[in-house]
Amino acid sequence: MSDENAGLCADCTFAHVVETARGSRFYRCRRSETDERFRRYPQLPVLTCEGYERTAPATGDRAPQF
Repeated sequence: MSDENAGLCADCTFAHVVETARGSRFYRCRRSETDERFRRYPQLPVLTCEGYERTAPATGDRAPQF
């Protein structure tokens, strides 16, 4: 599964990608550790989520500011 198929989880601050030895990828929601409203492994793609927070882009990924 590619990140684009994960929906909001692909760039969420609280998503943690778990990859198995066989190459399967799962998206674990770290919000589920403290809030039972969130599923530990949500069904993908996640299209809406109350807990979604976009990950800030890395310094090198930012567009140049003029």
